[in-house]
Amino acid sequence: MAMDATNGEEFAIGCLLSIRTTLGDEFDGQIITFDRASNIVVIQEGTSKAGSRKNIRLIKANYIKDFTVLGRGEDPLDPKKCFVDLGGVQAREEAALRQAEIEAERIGVGVTAKAQSIFDALSKTLPVRWDKTDIVVMNEVRVCSPYLPENVNGGTPAANDRVKKVLDFERKRLQARAPGQF
Repeated sequence: MAMDATNGEEFAIGCLLSIRTTLGDEFDGQIITFDRASNIVVIQEGTSKAGSRKNIRLIKANYIKDFTVLGRGEDPLDPKKCFVDLGGVQAREEAALRQAEIEAERIGVGVTAKAQSIFDALSKTLPVRWDKTDIVVMNEVRVCSPYLPENVNGGTPAANDRVKKVLDFERKRLQARAPGQF
């Protein structure tokens, strides 16, 4: 029995519920708020021990298959008891943004899926980065399209040979996994 604004039922702020969703998830939590316009319930999962981290779920009410009222808790947004560590939130946000930037730099722009696969494979054993469509390995060796051992240049002879060897190995490994593409 999903609750939503259209059937006249509403979620009471502070209620402790055991919820089962239409997707099979089961969890306990306390209702923080219910937005009638979007039909979204905001639920704080788990215990309400002071100082402990809490997960917040935003869930469309029509995805709630059924629930059991476990009781009524204290006001989850009581300013005397509700504490948000803004410094911690900002630090996590900055770390997530840095990680997203690092991951975005690993995606080649204007390169084929094959080139990206080669880059990803090389990155498992060597430090690599994109310079337009060239793969730069160990900040000195350059691998140009079509990313074959004969397209490796720059760097010391030892570094150049190492990159050729790893590139050849990775191309063979990728070829074995996806015949006809490499």
